[in-house]
Amino acid sequence: MNILHINSYYSYSKFYKNLYDMQVKNGLNIDVFVPVSSSFKNVKENLGGYTKLSVNHTEFDRIFFHLKHKKIYKDIISKYDISKFSVIHAHSLFSNGYIAMKLKIKYGIPYIVAVRNTDINVFFKKMIHLRRLGINILDNADRIIFLSKSYRDILIDKYIPEKMKSSLLSKSLIIPNGVDDFWLSNKGEIKKLLTQKKLKLLYVGVVNKNKNIITMVKVVKYFSKLGIEAKLTFVGSIEDKYVYNQIKDLKFVEYIKSKPKEELLKIFREHDIFVMPSIHETFGLVYVEAMSQGLPLIYTKGQGFDGQFEDGEVGFAVECLNPDDIINKIEKIIENYYLISENCVEKCDIFSWPRINDLYEMIYKNYIS
Repeated sequence: MNILHINSYYSYSKFYKNLYDMQVKNGLNIDVFVPVSSSFKNVKENLGGYTKLSVNHTEFDRIFFHLKHKKIYKDIISKYDISKFSVIHAHSLFSNGYIAMKLKIKYGIPYIVAVRNTDINVFFKKMIHLRRLGINILDNADRIIFLSKSYRDILIDKYIPEKMKSSLLSKSLIIPNGVDDFWLSNKGEIKKLLTQKKLKLLYVGVVNKNKNIITMVKVVKYFSKLGIEAKLTFVGSIEDKYVYNQIKDLKFVEYIKSKPKEELLKIFREHDIFVMPSIHETFGLVYVEAMSQGLPLIYTKGQGFDGQFEDGEVGFAVECLNPDDIINKIEKIIENYYLISENCVEKCDIFSWPRINDLYEMIYKNYIS
């Protein structure tokens, strides 16, 4: 079986390589097409011999969706013998799914398409003129992949005509991203809160407005007023200096530059709760990394990680801009800390790449003829 992956995100989201390498190891013949603009800087990392980085449009073309994708479509059919492929796997709805739909129309090859944060929160939400196209791509897809139940529900409820909802739901599946095997091979111990007078909160990721760091500062200040020695640690790169300047001199905040996973593992184990109530989040593999080390989670209601587990199972979904809700959910975690930590350690295995690849292979082989 020959699989053509269309993935415009692969040039800067290297975690896909885990999936691709596993598919090659399992005997699948794959090609990965990565369209990039003329401003793209060559990556140093090895993306695999199956990958073709192809410069086929300019930054200016991004303004005009159909012009850009006309160039990408023309390029992909010049680079491959499309008729040899059994299945096309498009890793986003609009940017990649549109090309997959065009190829299906011309060559009759089935495709599966993933729906990302950008598809919902940028294309469907803001680009009203492209909504009909997005619905058409979904309608023509043989399978639709969502990273979480929350994103599936948002898309179906808000943007899909009533008469189409049942048909799209019937071919929709929820498959999360996989986590690097390092984390599952180095699981932490189930954690206990030694005292309720100290609370060490951790965030790992870029420092910017979307990550909602200022709201977390308000949460820590609340606990400090209760006489709890609360501390908030940020690990990652500074993307927004305005946000950073608001937190850098706070005594209860510690900032640590990005660290390799071996050092990050130790940092996870030194903290009590992982907090990342992002305003928008596709999925956030760092939640799973934190889970693997026994840290209960605070994540955003209606965003990528929400719906992976029942509320309270490995942590809680929160209204991201509501400090009171976040405080309430942290207090609930404290009340059931050991049980939630135990669930985190035990349930993180569902994000293993072998399991996720098995789900994709089942789709390729059993659902699409």
